[in-house]
Amino acid sequence: MVEVYEFTILTDTYNKLVVITDEVHKALAKSKIKNGQVTVISKHTTTGVMVNEALECLEWDITEFLERLVPEEHPYAHARMLADYGSTAGNPTGHLKSLVVGNHCHLLIVDGELDKGGAQEVYFCEFDGPAERTIKIQIMGE
Repeated sequence: MVEVYEFTILTDTYNKLVVITDEVHKALAKSKIKNGQVTVISKHTTTGVMVNEALECLEWDITEFLERLVPEEHPYAHARMLADYGSTAGNPTGHLKSLVVGNHCHLLIVDGELDKGGAQEVYFCEFDGPAERTIKIQIMGE
């Protein structure tokens, strides 16, 4: 059996990490699946989805790491006028941070519960906000 859920989130800053584990739990509770897997995926190319510990200091470290890895002040080829779009592409760092973080995660379901570590949380990662974003949750199993 496969069930799909969708929700939107409105981010309020350019870069933001948002814990969305509760949304995954809500979708699982609505489903009839007891054993299988959950996939959480973002529908945007300048966002990410990751699993990590929800500590403010670690969130700061992750954000700082990504900023060092993908600095804003760099002559990116994507930061130019795009005739196809009719506008300037000003979000190359969002695309590159998304590439590093990834746009999805998978979790197991065992006996109707998410089988994750006690400190693990699911994050939505905004790298080009503020914006309204769509996240899909697919639950597969029996």
